[in-house]
Amino acid sequence: MTNIASISSSTTPPNDDTTSSDGILQPKPKPWLIVGLGNPALSSRSSCLTHLHNAPKSFFWPLVGFEMVDSIAEAEGISMKSVSFKALFGKGYIGQVPVMLSKPQTFMNLSGESVGPMVSYYKIPLKQVLLIYDDLDLPFGKLRLLPKGGHGGQNGMRSVINHFKGNQEFPRLRIGIGRPPGKMDPSSYVLRAFNKQERQELDFAMQKGVEAVRILLLEGFNKSATFVNSAKPLEQLS
Repeated sequence: MTNIASISSSTTPPNDDTTSSDGILQPKPKPWLIVGLGNPALSSRSSCLTHLHNAPKSFFWPLVGFEMVDSIAEAEGISMKSVSFKALFGKGYIGQVPVMLSKPQTFMNLSGESVGPMVSYYKIPLKQVLLIYDDLDLPFGKLRLLPKGGHGGQNGMRSVINHFKGNQEFPRLRIGIGRPPGKMDPSSYVLRAFNKQERQELDFAMQKGVEAVRILLLEGFNKSATFVNSAKPLEQLS
């Protein structure tokens, strides 16, 4: 797991209310829900071959959404040991902003069964629900933050949108994993181990993603999108 030394942790809840510069008591901000999409069947690479015989190939996706949530949790000192709404779940703060982190433990294409009820129960505005997931159509390690959009063929996103009754007005952070080389089958591509260069690029992407989430919650979408979408890949910085 990547350590993000520049990100300060905050698990101690601030006061329920905040005071503005003119001395007026303001209600505390509503929580954000940050969801990393993955597949619990792949949580242990050693179990991949077993699950390969027990589930359709379309269920197999990388774990980068899970890893990004774990990176955020580590950076902010948030425990992910709770289980709620079919997900590994944690609560904490980023700065003064309350945040909930979630890793649905359904199959990828059933992610909405976890995310939908959680959003409804906590009455979270969709503009404060961030979905993080892999994208075959982005170069490996490239991040892209968007304010809304369709599922783009991603089964987890398709399920979430269905449980939001078709509403697509929520932000998402896509993590590029690139297309498989040649005629390699995508299901085989995502099951293979990362090589050394890919691992370095992914670690760099995780660091940028943690910083992007912090900017999003504390400074707003536009600043975070500028930070993410204009960032140079690792190889251009070396």
